[in-house]
Amino acid sequence: MHTHSLDLWRHSHVFLGSEHHGNERRVWLVVALTTVTMVAEIVAGSMFGSVALTADGWHMGTHAAALSISGLAYAFARHQAGNPRYSFGTGKFGELAGYTSAVLLALAAIGIAYQAFGRFLDPVEIHYAEAMLVAVVGLVVNLASAWLLGHDHAHHPGDAEGHVHSHPHHADGNRRAAFAHVIADALTSALAIFALLAASLFGWAWIDPLVGVIGAALIAVWSFALIRATASVLLDAMPSDEIARAVRTEIERGDDRVVDLHLWQLGPGHLGAIVSIVSHTPQPVSEYRSRLEKIRGLSHITVEVQQCG
Repeated sequence: MHTHSLDLWRHSHVFLGSEHHGNERRVWLVVALTTVTMVAEIVAGSMFGSVALTADGWHMGTHAAALSISGLAYAFARHQAGNPRYSFGTGKFGELAGYTSAVLLALAAIGIAYQAFGRFLDPVEIHYAEAMLVAVVGLVVNLASAWLLGHDHAHHPGDAEGHVHSHPHHADGNRRAAFAHVIADALTSALAIFALLAASLFGWAWIDPLVGVIGAALIAVWSFALIRATASVLLDAMPSDEIARAVRTEIERGDDRVVDLHLWQLGPGHLGAIVSIVSHTPQPVSEYRSRLEKIRGLSHITVEVQQCG
């Protein structure tokens, strides 16, 4: 059999999400916006002698570095998508970046909590005007960033084509992690504004570290949820019991029975499936594959058939 004939039976292993290019572009826009804000705050802080502005500028720098992980992950996955070294493509590289970003977010929560408890024990003088300016600038930048990352342009068709399953889209862990970063920062800024107003109006100096502890707790909850979600993809956990039931329903007709089933996520919106079938009267593999094509989201299907004695 000639090589060009074999090519007809080969298939692509590019399992990037349908919004991969758009997500990559939006992440780099957020990195650029954050970097510009960082430079502006550091320059303004140096010119006007504001320690608060300078400190927040450097904080924005660490924020831009963390978001750059997401951007680089998208770029790497795109450039290496056709590399045969990656057996099932590079669709899960974003989950690895998302997991890393979630760990960094958890460390940031620990740092905020540590600083807040330190303020309880050793209160410091707060310059309300400068601190309020920093918090407002941070909130505006992070809300703009959240809009960029949270604005979904993807179009997900319904069941008009007759597919038996209508929920194939699995969240992009990389984009979720980047979105969580900017939302966490926006939350921190909003809570800071509330605390500063309360402290300046009513003299409640204790409310500033208290709000810091609350913010750290909320960020920790988000980060651990992200760690759990991305880790389950990296460890090839079963992505959906509903899809597993749909596979069994489509295959198990007559005396055909599924004896082993593996489902895992290859990338955002792409699932892989290995199905082992036993039957007294086995059908051709193409028949079983045609049944599974009704389940939207199965992008790589391997079928093994054994005849029962």
